[in-house]
Amino acid sequence: MLVLVLAVLTVSYASSLRAYLQQRSHIGDLKAQIAEREASINDLEREKARWDDPAYVKAQARARFGYLMPGEAGFEVIGADGKPLEAQASLNDPDDVIKTVPKAWWTSAWESMELAGNPPPPDEEPAEMIDGTQQ
Repeated sequence: MLVLVLAVLTVSYASSLRAYLQQRSHIGDLKAQIAEREASINDLEREKARWDDPAYVKAQARARFGYLMPGEAGFEVIGADGKPLEAQASLNDPDDVIKTVPKAWWTSAWESMELAGNPPPPDEEPAEMIDGTQQ
């Protein structure tokens, strides 16, 4: 009788455990979809911010519609097959531009002092002297 009760409890807990694991898997899939959609939203917001830049709008008007600024003359370069070649120039995303942080003046001064105290060994031998001039 005890074995029968234990078997029934094991079956009931196994089905509950299976349902729990399926739900956890489904929750993980939903979290992955949410992260993917948030990344898509961030990309679209970045694209929207780029359209606020007048230089980007001008570049898009030039590239997509062939617009020119007053006083400019337009031309198309035609390839060997007789079809116009596409322009390769494009503006970079402002968020992708490498931003360098300037070094403090005292850092350069300290590095100069350390270099003066510990000069590097000479890399090359001086060239031979011919007629009093170095070659």
